Amino acid sequence: MSDEEQTAKDRSAEPGGTPAGPQPEEIRFFGTTWVEHDGQYGLRRAGVAVGALAAAAVGCFVLRFAYQGLEIAEVGGLVNMLVVLMFAVCSAIAFRKTWEGFVRRPADPAREDSLRSLKMIGFIGSLLAYFFRCFVEAPGEKLRRAEYETARSRFEKRRGARTGNPAARKKPKRK
Repeated sequence: MSDEEQTAKDRSAEPGGTPAGPQPEEIRFFGTTWVEHDGQYGLRRAGVAVGALAAAAVGCFVLRFAYQGLEIAEVGGLVNMLVVLMFAVCSAIAFRKTWEGFVRRPADPAREDSLRSLKMIGFIGSLLAYFFRCFVEAPGEKLRRAEYETARSRFEKRRGARTGNPAARKKPKRK
């Protein structure tokens, strides 16, 4: 039986054509192609890497214009230094938080929400994290694969425990 026939058989397990059990979570730009590395997965990874690097370069170019605007306004060396320092620190924090998000879910989602504005300021760091992660895997693939395999094993374990007709089982004898 070919893979396509097996997939069709799995999809016919439930009415509506969806397979029984947990479904893989989609990853932005990849959908569910990360599960089997199909659907031009390699091209998608390369595209995301190139796109992230290009967006980071454009972002640096825009920040350069902003810095030149500060120089034209003659706001002073201290303000120029603080702006550069702010973008550098925010980019470093955004890189770190984005990279951590590829490996594990945040322990405190409310705290991650409060860091959203900081990540927006340091968007170059987030884009670079996407760029570098694409060399290893689809960003977030490892985390989602572990969660998906855990859910599949739990499903199979529960499904295996329910086999047979419970009414037909013999009841233990009481003393």
